[in-house]
Amino acid sequence: MSITAPYIRIRFNGDVRSYQPGDVISGEYYLESIPFEEIRAIETSVLWYTEGKGDEDLAVHDFHRLSPEDQDWVDPRRPGRFSAVLPNSPLSYQGAILKIRWCVRVRVFLGRGKEVLGEKPFQLGGVRAIKAPAS
Repeated sequence: MSITAPYIRIRFNGDVRSYQPGDVISGEYYLESIPFEEIRAIETSVLWYTEGKGDEDLAVHDFHRLSPEDQDWVDPRRPGRFSAVLPNSPLSYQGAILKIRWCVRVRVFLGRGKEVLGEKPFQLGGVRAIKAPAS
């Protein structure tokens, strides 16, 4: 008998992967092979981070935390939902030296300090990629 590793599946409504500032990003997440009785909290966030040369930055645009003690706790065996209005900036950017990436992140905190993390990237805005100059 094979045991599937715990993971989080994230789906955007309409399977859209590109958004404009002011759009609403929404969707569902599914907790797969996660022991529901061990769940201590679920966090959903819409965030951006940088990759490339220099210091890497990360900023959370929208954040929600659910725990069994909260009145808005949901049955983790059913899909969870997320929704947020996207900001004007920073826009996604695919440069030669710096990249700005957006994603929806879902973190599930389990007993004994364990956690399961799921991310789904998306594009914010229509900034064209910059190619590195030829050497």
